[in-house]
Amino acid sequence: MSTAKALKKVVAAVILDLDGTLIHTDGILGDVLKALLLKYGKQWDGREAQKIVGKTPLEEATIVVEDYELPCSTDEFVTQITPLLYDQFCNIKALPGANRLIKHLSDHNVPLALASNSPRAYVESKISYQQGWKETFSVIIAGDEVRAGKPSPDIFLEAAKRLGIEPSRCLVIEDSLPGVTGGKAAGMEVVAVPSIPKQTHLYIAADEVISSLLDLQPEFWGLPPFDDWIDGTLPLETWHIGGPVVKGFGRGSKVLGIPTANLSTKGYSALLSEHPSGVYFGWARLSTQGVYKMVMSIGWNPYFNNTEKTIEPWLLHEFDGDFYGEELRLVIVGYIRPEANFTSLESLIAKIHEDRRIAERALDIPLYLKYKDDPYLKGSSL
Repeated sequence: MSTAKALKKVVAAVILDLDGTLIHTDGILGDVLKALLLKYGKQWDGREAQKIVGKTPLEEATIVVEDYELPCSTDEFVTQITPLLYDQFCNIKALPGANRLIKHLSDHNVPLALASNSPRAYVESKISYQQGWKETFSVIIAGDEVRAGKPSPDIFLEAAKRLGIEPSRCLVIEDSLPGVTGGKAAGMEVVAVPSIPKQTHLYIAADEVISSLLDLQPEFWGLPPFDDWIDGTLPLETWHIGGPVVKGFGRGSKVLGIPTANLSTKGYSALLSEHPSGVYFGWARLSTQGVYKMVMSIGWNPYFNNTEKTIEPWLLHEFDGDFYGEELRLVIVGYIRPEANFTSLESLIAKIHEDRRIAERALDIPLYLKYKDDPYLKGSSL
């Protein structure tokens, strides 16, 4: 993928955060908190999610105990929640782009450290379920191995010391504000990948803010570039989603002149939370009409300021009428770009049509064309 950016700074090592940066733990933590709080007659509503991102487990517990006025001490709460979390660590998934980034840096012999606010035992358990990760990191350092966790710079300074590289030559990749603050306090370059939706504006201290690891351009930091982009597209491990076509916001055809076939997000919120906002493409099957090329957006659509994360596929075919209620199945095969805001409706429409051209060309490439016969598209039931 080409870039118009100028080289920012040449770094010699990369220090990665774990939770929310490399692995998707928010959903697991939310499910565990929901179950535990229910025992106290309380309902987890996610309102503390933003407060606890990047915090140590003890800090997280303190926030929950205080905010929900639980009749237990912070230590007691930690004792209760710890075994529940351990039971779920095996279900944690790597975030999109995580394995790709780790393998790329390892293949190019870039010194790599993992720096997490979690206790060592948590870190060891979490990464044990991610194939090859433990062996890939030259240094793994946890929050209970330094005097103070993030936002203190201690964990990053210790990582640099163990790597044998000057802090100023290290690049930190973080999802949380405490992590960004700690990385900058350590004198390092910091790329933020915010894990809380619609909070990009808070990360002003970071040297760069990206939507997901899929958008990281290592050459911007003097590191070897990825070589896996094909004609403006990034091949992905395929994933599927489907359901009846529902009425959307009414703006696809009327405002944009682009007839999107909206899918209900009911039952798919967990799946959508695993995939970064952005523009994707692949193949779509309407149960009574056939298989078509498709480009789609996932996200909050900043121009229209959606209040929930949506999925809006555009089937690249001229249809005679609408098909509300018809079963639609999608196989997503690649990624085009991150979600973006636009200064005008015209610039938004122009970009959407550019996405269409990129997707239409790419889907003729054998690598993507083969998925037109994906078994999921031919299945008889969802």
